[in-house]
Amino acid sequence: MSEPVDTLILDEYLPLLGIAAWSGTGKTTLLEALLPRLSERGLRVAVVKHAHHTFDVDQLGKDSHRLRQAGASPMLVASRERLALMMETPNQEEADLQALLAMVATQRPDLVLVEGFKAWPLPKLELHRPALGKSLRVNEDPWVRAVATDAPLALPDGVERLDLNDLPALTEWIAAWPARWPAEREPRTLGEVTPT
Repeated sequence: MSEPVDTLILDEYLPLLGIAAWSGTGKTTLLEALLPRLSERGLRVAVVKHAHHTFDVDQLGKDSHRLRQAGASPMLVASRERLALMMETPNQEEADLQALLAMVATQRPDLVLVEGFKAWPLPKLELHRPALGKSLRVNEDPWVRAVATDAPLALPDGVERLDLNDLPALTEWIAAWPARWPAEREPRTLGEVTPT
């Protein structure tokens, strides 16, 4: 994935939290478990997910697919139960997170969880499983606020360690994020590592 070329403008009224991890760590599985718990707490949580490959939410041969193929951009299809906005972006090297957040902001969620987009400058919860043999990003990324892991780790000062297998504690930490957002919109200073 290419690095973002622009800085991300962090809206003080739209709390964001990136969920950053290497493939195979369990980002989607964790979000699937967390979302109902956050909803039970009364939080409206939007998710923006980065896909690495071409994908299609439309069905071949359906009216909306035919109209999109004919050049409708965007194509919005809606029923009383759901809506989908689809548009082709052939001239973009990568998805524009700022534009996606602007679309989500109109729905006024209490929190936006961003899965993927790990190179973008926004506060993040890093998920790390040492058994996968992948590097820990927190030491190079000043936007990582906490690391959820299933093993003891040495973390930089000011970075919280969370238990990746403690779903109630993770729910609590994420549910508290909107209240912490105003103070968490800047990167931390990269510095000393404190053993845990």
